Amino acid sequence: MTATKGLEGIVAATSSISSIEDGVLAYRGINIDELAEHATFEEAAFLLWYGHLPSKTELEALREQLSQYAPIPKEVIDQIKLYPKQAKSMAALRTAVSALALYDESANDNSKEANQLKAIKLQAQLPTLIAAYARIRDGKEPVAPLQGVSIAHNFLYMLTGQQPDELSVQALDKALVLHADHELNASTFSARVTVATLSDIYSGVTSAIGTLKGPLHGGANEAVMEMLEEIGDLSNAEPYIQRKLSNREKVMGFGHRVYKDGDPRAKHLQKMSRQLGLIKENTTLYDISVKVEQLVTAQKGLKPNVDFYSASVYTLLGIPKDLFTPIFAISRLAGWTAHILEQLEDNRIIRPRAEYTGPFNQPYIPLDMR
Repeated sequence: MTATKGLEGIVAATSSISSIEDGVLAYRGINIDELAEHATFEEAAFLLWYGHLPSKTELEALREQLSQYAPIPKEVIDQIKLYPKQAKSMAALRTAVSALALYDESANDNSKEANQLKAIKLQAQLPTLIAAYARIRDGKEPVAPLQGVSIAHNFLYMLTGQQPDELSVQALDKALVLHADHELNASTFSARVTVATLSDIYSGVTSAIGTLKGPLHGGANEAVMEMLEEIGDLSNAEPYIQRKLSNREKVMGFGHRVYKDGDPRAKHLQKMSRQLGLIKENTTLYDISVKVEQLVTAQKGLKPNVDFYSASVYTLLGIPKDLFTPIFAISRLAGWTAHILEQLEDNRIIRPRAEYTGPFNQPYIPLDMR
């Protein structure tokens, strides 16, 4: 046996949920470009869970369920109020999702029907958890979710306490569609490994959140925003990037292991970043981002990935940068739970081997001789 670092190029599972073929991302065979332009996040989630786009009746039923389950137990809110003020947002989310299982009587019911319902419950409750945490840490009371509005609308409302404008809702909804699944990425693999032991869906999602927390996976858009803030002004973009490249430092938000000709999701967020900047009469972040892209692409041949323009989109929506990765989790939860359901359809525990590189035939040395 020979190890493959990072499992790169290793096919570890079969899946019918999403694919990346010749640089094209598709959910259940539907090109991400079509979904980004025409589908709501609720439609994309239904597609990932059930394998087909919902009819009008099915979509209305899903929206009703998402509204029904959006509130979270008071006990979980009370626990969040006890979290340290300096707690990191993803650590808080990981803990809160794990706590939700304690208040779900069906948490350990691993039947298909129970897990499908829990996927909907979690999708409804995650935005409520994140918005509640964000307000509590700022010394504010949580805002209860609205009934009959989209996940994107509800999250922005619960975060600010104010009704969001249509373009802001559209922007966040598009970002959620684009992030909803991405084949067998690290957090999705974590979720499948966990439930392959026949652990519960909450454990699988908690594992995925813990994996997404890492800056090599979910934290890149936050790092992009930190870079844009450091640049500050369009006139600083070129010297800043030149210095980075001269020092052989990584410029966050560029390149992707599975896309050689550019991330197909990036163009949709670039367009939305420009639109938001124009509406809000502040295109500074967009202008800096475009200049950075031009410099990095020209000199390194690297193109932006989905994280690059999502940073400016979220900031223009008034979202603090340490909530970028939790918002990623709201979206990717649809993919995680779809993969969990698929794993359990034809389950076998995931237990790879390791290539041993240590010594052989070592004698045991008695304690008094060491």
